[in-house]
Amino acid sequence: MSVIKAAFAALLVSASVCLLTTRYWLPTAPAAVTTEPYGDGLDIPSIGLGTWLSNRSTVAHAVEFALKSGYRHIDAALIYKNEDEVGRGIRAANIPRDKLWVTSKLWNAHHRYMDAQTAIRQTIQDLGVGYLDLYLIHWPVAFVPGQGTRIDKDTTIIDTWQVMENIARSNLTRKIGISNFSRQDVEKIMEICQICPYAHEFETHPYLQQQEFVDYHRDIGVKVIAYSPLANTNPTYGDSNRLAPILEDPFWAKLAEEKNATVAQTILAWGHQRDTIIIPKSVHEKYTKQNLGALDISFTESEMRDIAKQDKKTRMNNPGREWRIKLFADLDDPTRLRDDDGTEEL
Repeated sequence: MSVIKAAFAALLVSASVCLLTTRYWLPTAPAAVTTEPYGDGLDIPSIGLGTWLSNRSTVAHAVEFALKSGYRHIDAALIYKNEDEVGRGIRAANIPRDKLWVTSKLWNAHHRYMDAQTAIRQTIQDLGVGYLDLYLIHWPVAFVPGQGTRIDKDTTIIDTWQVMENIARSNLTRKIGISNFSRQDVEKIMEICQICPYAHEFETHPYLQQQEFVDYHRDIGVKVIAYSPLANTNPTYGDSNRLAPILEDPFWAKLAEEKNATVAQTILAWGHQRDTIIIPKSVHEKYTKQNLGALDISFTESEMRDIAKQDKKTRMNNPGREWRIKLFADLDDPTRLRDDDGTEEL
């Protein structure tokens, strides 16, 4: 009987040790964070040089000139097919790596884990920067690799975000984020993220202000990067939206005159004052340098209210029709498709 009691006592001690070990030694899930946890350093500069549609023959010089003129932020993407030339410009400018902010983006066909790993390593190699400061999911849409724009229905944005978190943990990028997401897409990511988005890059300008959406990001601690901050000045947009070029808009021309600035400077200054990070694209030295002057212009509250009235709620960049996907579903000017065409809403 004493042997049985001793064995039972030993069993109780062993169970207690196991419980203590479980309680105090097993790892627990880390709390959600808003930035990549391995890197501090430079925060994103308030103005950067965009490189979308910059010609391969001119973008290297444009990047070099911008950096030598005071820019410290370059916005790139693998799908722009010019990252090697962007990298050549970065090297020519000879700016210390820790003084430079470089953003790139994960293309739709690379959302699966191994494809994403290959893509970011290719981007880092082409840019020649060693690591990225910010890596974004370019669109909330996954394509089946090697099959054009066929939608990958087996890969969700949650799957892709978990891939991005693994990339962040591997120190290939300091921070991760999103681009072109609807609000409901953002909310899905914020509900599950362990490493949460540092920034969201999307189209916003005086003709597509989306102030409520901008304010929402401020509330949740996610920075907004405004692409196409000069609205329809990009010739790619043409006149498909039937709006006169914003640089010829009488409202902006008058306001620019009052500020003793160019129209482009004045528009960019508005983007800066509303706490969005502006990334105008230019390959012309004159305009690249002038755009920096936007940081010295400010507006009164009355002027900001007048600008708010100029909103056309018109989107310039929407590939949803081409991809047969409804984008920006809960935002101004979403993709409009026939109800019976079998498309999905994102």
